[in-house]
Amino acid sequence: MEVEKMDENEWKYHGEGNQSLVVSHCQRCVVLRFLKSPPNQNKTSEEILHHLQNIVDFGKHVMKQFFGENYVHHGEIIQLPLDFVRQLCLKIQPERPESRCDKDMDTLSGYAMCLPNLTRLQTYRFVEHRPILCIEIKPKCGFIPFSSHVSQEIKHKVCRYCMHQHLKVANGKWKRPSKYCPLDLFSGNKQRMHFALKSLLQEAQNNLKIFKNGELIYGCKDDQDGVSDWNELARHLKPFFFPSNGLVSGPHCTRTIVKELIHVITMTLLSSTDACRAGDMKTVPVSQGRSYCEASAFNKELVRNGKHKLESSGLPRGCLLYKTLQAQMLDMLDIEGLYPLYSRVEQYLEEFPEERSTLQIDGPYNEAFYEKLLDISTEDDGTVAFALTKVQQYRIAMTAKDCSIMIALSPCLQDECSEQRPVVLTSKSRFTFSVSVLDLDLKPYESIPHQYKLDGKIVNYYLKNVQAKDDPVMSSLFKENEDCTLVLHKV
Repeated sequence: MEVEKMDENEWKYHGEGNQSLVVSHCQRCVVLRFLKSPPNQNKTSEEILHHLQNIVDFGKHVMKQFFGENYVHHGEIIQLPLDFVRQLCLKIQPERPESRCDKDMDTLSGYAMCLPNLTRLQTYRFVEHRPILCIEIKPKCGFIPFSSHVSQEIKHKVCRYCMHQHLKVANGKWKRPSKYCPLDLFSGNKQRMHFALKSLLQEAQNNLKIFKNGELIYGCKDDQDGVSDWNELARHLKPFFFPSNGLVSGPHCTRTIVKELIHVITMTLLSSTDACRAGDMKTVPVSQGRSYCEASAFNKELVRNGKHKLESSGLPRGCLLYKTLQAQMLDMLDIEGLYPLYSRVEQYLEEFPEERSTLQIDGPYNEAFYEKLLDISTEDDGTVAFALTKVQQYRIAMTAKDCSIMIALSPCLQDECSEQRPVVLTSKSRFTFSVSVLDLDLKPYESIPHQYKLDGKIVNYYLKNVQAKDDPVMSSLFKENEDCTLVLHKV
């Protein structure tokens, strides 16, 4: 791809994270990712190149081992004319959200990552000319901590996501808590998965976005009140799910289309292909810990209906949700058990700072780095090597907890379908699809103290402001293998 021959007007603002900014090409299925930096803190060209190379190597040599060849697209580094980069920066600056403008796009090094546009189909070499729908889901952590290092019993009952929702609302991040619970999505039970996806559609926050032909048509663009407009969404989706327009308009039409969308997402998330086998990582038993969260709105609905038992069908071993959960469960000790090990590594580095590169804390992220992750034992022998392995596994787990899953769908006719093209069916349509994983940058080593403090804030806020106000009758219905607590109220 000869980027230097493309006019900057052919590129558009695509989105950004804390460390990078992404633009996509209007015609070609590629994106460019540029690093960002705070004002007056520009890195050298060599530092930019090294950072980008670490990102590529981590995806190529580590995350592909966890998720499989077809799910991870690590991209490549390219060098661009500086004039092109500056003009591109000027063009997209007005489109950036105000909350993101505290950091500047790198316009000095000329280096960028060239990646496939994951809002497009990734399974075929040729460009699809049919309309393409893409659903981006950030599923978050799909299990309850099972570590004996957990100090607050509530962490064995309520998932991190559900607890964090209340703190985010209190801090003004969101207007209201979402009914979405990651454990419902990761359960493999279609009823629970449908409820989870419906909850995401109702309160998307930054956990769900929908694109049509690369354009965002649904989802919260920034930290704002993401009130759902299902009627507008149904208007966009109707040609995909009812191409003959045989369904009447109105509330019934909207509900039917949303139901079809949820069905398609569920089926693609549960799909697996032999071509996407992961590496030789010994898996952590998914059965560890409980399979449901007490705070889940789905659970509470069951209780209201007099049902106290939850079904967990389990995930197919080859599907991306299963692989994601396995990577997440490398957090075997919880941050409470991990933090003392981090402190052990830090103490060692204070005495021997020259060892930081030998320990590969900042890379290189190669096959040797991956090999050190294979030991999933939790018996501490007191060594720095053990502590470092757990710290690196925790960083992998945190990366998997914050990744995004991209589901690209394109309508296809029955005679076009083949064994090489995975297909999902609805009542009126059929789609060929691809599933990919995004946002796989390794979480910083330096972020561990922040995660430790944040965990305490989340749990303490929930205990003080949510659990203390809960109806004790509701709590008593979840007795399974747990202690009962008597809560006294003033009369």
